Amino acid sequence: MIIVGELINASRKTVREIIEKQDAAGVAKLAKDQKEHGAHYIDVNAGVFVGREAELLKWLVSSVQGAVESPCCIDSPDPKAIEAALSIHKGTAMINSISLEKDRYEKLLPVVAGTKSKVVALCMSDEGMPETADQRIAIADKLINGLVKSNVPLEDIYVDPLVQPVSTNNAFGVEFLQAIERIVLTFKGVHTMCGLSNISFGLPERKFINQTFMVMAISKGLDGAIINPLDKRMMGCITTAEMLAGRDSYCMNYLKGYRAGLFTG
Repeated sequence: MIIVGELINASRKTVREIIEKQDAAGVAKLAKDQKEHGAHYIDVNAGVFVGREAELLKWLVSSVQGAVESPCCIDSPDPKAIEAALSIHKGTAMINSISLEKDRYEKLLPVVAGTKSKVVALCMSDEGMPETADQRIAIADKLINGLVKSNVPLEDIYVDPLVQPVSTNNAFGVEFLQAIERIVLTFKGVHTMCGLSNISFGLPERKFINQTFMVMAISKGLDGAIINPLDKRMMGCITTAEMLAGRDSYCMNYLKGYRAGLFTG
């Protein structure tokens, strides 16, 4: 499972304040904490700073990679901001995200095609958010084909079928899970990715719902997630589900987690 640590996001009040103050030590701590708890990529998002996003994304990338030897997930729909961040990024970044929305797709495709970055392909189009597995597959097909034609390797594509709140439609969870399964079976070599916390929006005990949904998604083939790696129980659920899904040779990751106390408390 590819874990993208979600905590360095300017939509969070505390992080916004850190960015406003250009508090490199604050960013470094968030990056180190996430890496130490299992994050493979550190998400960086400065989207609330209209007019300064490119400048601040560069600063975030520099601050993160000055603190940890980890690649960043550059979280922005703005190609100029992404290009700015990529210009100083060390190693292979992840771009989050391209979609089938015409303006976003046409502006981001040349940026994505010109890098060796991993790419999150979000199943959204100008017709709005997909509600069914069929709608998600149709968008995924167009995105994958467009990216491959632009010389993005299949293994560098991470399709995000888009999680929606089950509180607004009790079929949304099932449709997402079916989409994951079908993407994995239909597009061999492509990865799947999601930020799944939206599934529990508007409901009590959100963490419990998110953890349960994560296990269900892994059973369908999900192999990437944008989450808080400091959520010990979530990381325990991921490790256990991966083992039970046959993705943990000799249960080594599970045993490592057990020795680290991942399943206590």
